[in-house]
Amino acid sequence: MTELVWKPLSELVRLIAGKEVSPVEVVQAYLDRIEALDGRLKAFLTVCRDDALAAAKSAEAAVMGGQAMGPLCGVPIGLKDLFATKGTRTTGGSKILADWIPEDDATVVARLKEAGAIVLGKLNMHEFAYGPEGLNAHYGNAWNPWDAHTHRIAGGSSSGSGVAVAAGLCAAALGSDTGGSIRIPAALCGITGLKPTYGRASRAGVLPLAWSMDHVGPMTRTAADAALLLGAMSGYDPRDPTTSVLPVPDYRAALTGEIKGLRVGLLRPFFLESAGMVLRQAVEGAVKRLEEQGAGVQEVALGSAPHVSGASFAIVAAEALAYHDEWMRTRPGDYGADVRDRLRLGAFVSATQYVKAQQARHLIRNEVDALLAKLDVLIAPATPIVAPPVGQAEVVVEGERHDVRGSLIRLTRPFNLSGHPACTVPCGFTVAGLPMGMQIVGRPFDEATVLRVADAYQRVTDWHTRRPPLGQEAPASQPAP
Repeated sequence: MTELVWKPLSELVRLIAGKEVSPVEVVQAYLDRIEALDGRLKAFLTVCRDDALAAAKSAEAAVMGGQAMGPLCGVPIGLKDLFATKGTRTTGGSKILADWIPEDDATVVARLKEAGAIVLGKLNMHEFAYGPEGLNAHYGNAWNPWDAHTHRIAGGSSSGSGVAVAAGLCAAALGSDTGGSIRIPAALCGITGLKPTYGRASRAGVLPLAWSMDHVGPMTRTAADAALLLGAMSGYDPRDPTTSVLPVPDYRAALTGEIKGLRVGLLRPFFLESAGMVLRQAVEGAVKRLEEQGAGVQEVALGSAPHVSGASFAIVAAEALAYHDEWMRTRPGDYGADVRDRLRLGAFVSATQYVKAQQARHLIRNEVDALLAKLDVLIAPATPIVAPPVGQAEVVVEGERHDVRGSLIRLTRPFNLSGHPACTVPCGFTVAGLPMGMQIVGRPFDEATVLRVADAYQRVTDWHTRRPPLGQEAPASQPAP
């Protein structure tokens, strides 16, 4: 298969603009790979083959005609199937919306199209984004591409997005993140996933899970690619009153590779201490690489972290049931059992508990702000575990048994509550070849610094360049040293 499917976004844009490769050739390369591998991987729920090729031909004509091109001209992307797409079904990974054809694009989808991106299709996900494993009882479970023999979870809820980017089925993807649903699959699939600041990118036209905690963002192979996508999709949107009026900076210009003097806080209690030994060592090794580049590192603690679980549950459960209330009364049997049971729990959250959870959220946000008043970024593992097999309910971490679901969201959801930007990047592999990820957290609306740190780290490491053992051209990943 062609090497085109492994080119970074910026490289594809350069090749297309320079007429060294046609957008049609690029799109066809991805469609061929989808056809060859997705029968097993189940990353896509809908492949927009004809529309993608038509858009590629239009892009080719624009390039050859010397017309002005957008920053993403001819780049093929995938969309988690909760982003509304005009004329193309948007299922939310559900049976309930199996035949829904939106009349308009979600704002972020429209902006990416205006920038020249070409939509290859809609990606698999945990039903209605309500699950960190990324499983789907209606359309099948996505297969984590890093283990060719054991069906491991991809992480959720943006499972198809993680798989598609990691396996070379699209150049980049969009995901959503309410408790870690971008960062968890990014960590488990060995890619880069960015949850921007709450309000940085519009959620108009995006199926909600919990309105006050939902974020949307890019899932890519590199921080530089995430910067390119984020710049094109962000900004105020009158259709979403929660979006910020702050101007969108040039994120790519921030990627200088220079982090000398940057102040880094390593979150050890609750965060690093929750992770298995190999994952702890990987994150500590990554922090040492940042130190070698001139960053100053100190260990810090987020004392409110143990309160995140209760506050997050109360808010998400109540807001999710509010959205699903009518369907839960009229079509409960059309939900997958796990999602239906989770939605039912929302009925047991009282108004008092919801308000107290929002008050706790305020305290958590203030504590993160206080840490970042003295530091530029915070570092923590993205997850305390690597991808377990599908169906495994418990994991053993340092001799203690933990449930998989709780472990997956433990370290990511504090920053959904607080709303701070957080980016996950691969920081190593286990001896079995499974990816490990760390997250970089920054000040509100300072995605530029978060991406600068992520990019600087990726300039001196090669974890993000490794390919899963799928397809004849992709040799098995070598274990981390």
